[in-house]
Amino acid sequence: MFLKNTWYVACTADEFAEKPLGRKICNEAMVFFRDGNGKVAALEDFCPHRGAALSLGFVKDGHLVCGYHGLTVDGGGKCTKMVGQRVGGFPKTRAFPCVERYGFVWVWPGDEALANPDEIPHLEWAVSEQWAYGGGLYHIKCDYRLMIDNLMDLTHETYVHATSIGQEEIEEAPPKTTVEGDMVITARHMENIKAPPFWASALRANGLDDQVPCDRWQVCRFTPPSHVMIEVGVAHAGHGGYDAPADKKAGSIVVDFITPETDESIWYFWGMARNFKPEDAELTAAIKRGQGGIFAEDQEVLEAQQRNLSAYPEKKILKLNIDAGGVQSRKVLDRLIDAERAGAATGGVENAA
Repeated sequence: MFLKNTWYVACTADEFAEKPLGRKICNEAMVFFRDGNGKVAALEDFCPHRGAALSLGFVKDGHLVCGYHGLTVDGGGKCTKMVGQRVGGFPKTRAFPCVERYGFVWVWPGDEALANPDEIPHLEWAVSEQWAYGGGLYHIKCDYRLMIDNLMDLTHETYVHATSIGQEEIEEAPPKTTVEGDMVITARHMENIKAPPFWASALRANGLDDQVPCDRWQVCRFTPPSHVMIEVGVAHAGHGGYDAPADKKAGSIVVDFITPETDESIWYFWGMARNFKPEDAELTAAIKRGQGGIFAEDQEVLEAQQRNLSAYPEKKILKLNIDAGGVQSRKVLDRLIDAERAGAATGGVENAA
């Protein structure tokens, strides 16, 4: 159902600051902690002694100590100590490649030999002082592809998010979907409309009148394995919309890292990066609160949708022109997953690459 030889956002550093973090990624049980060099390590969450969950243990001197009988492993998965026992010959616990970058921990759940940190996407908003970011994490019980569908078709905002970012003009403006290699882009532009409540607040925060007619844009970009970045914003009408000068608009990037947990559950890392008033910490916190409420509305819909699809697997879901972004994203995923499986079946790194 999902790619394995790729980088996923697994967690943030604060999640294992005090104790090891157990987390399932792509049906792989993992434990995250810092080793003796302060580097993030990811191991299979399985003690080689009796099969206990290593995440229930603790970290001592950069080594992970199993909370059941005290078996100790290092960041590479090698058994290093157990009081009164000889464990040097124990098999290594599986280690997963992981990299700490851009405020996230990225993990590679597939073939370790294929892992290349250079393939982690560059995030300019995470390294530039011209940008501010605030976000969070939701655990949602749905197929990760349902969340991709949701983000690549924002027509639902009119109904699900009617009190914040939704408005009738969204469904009245037809989206345009294009495919560029492995990237799928769905764009929607609205002209001469009233800014919805969330964007009216953003205009005010940027020192702009929120009562004048505006142009609005939504440009959704899907990239494998399951990332969606959405350029969104409003500008005073008549100044170029998406291309309007900075003093006439309020724009942001909605950040969506969708990490499969199981076939029917995900870790959803959400946030918003903005390039206006990046120094305003109160504004960052306010936007985060607003966005958190918006995404909570999506969670209720998606989990109910998953329950229906699981209960009635024989029913077919229909496709309309507004679904093109999600449909094309699934085609990209199907193609890449088939290629990954074919590479694994024919044996080895060379063929998989």
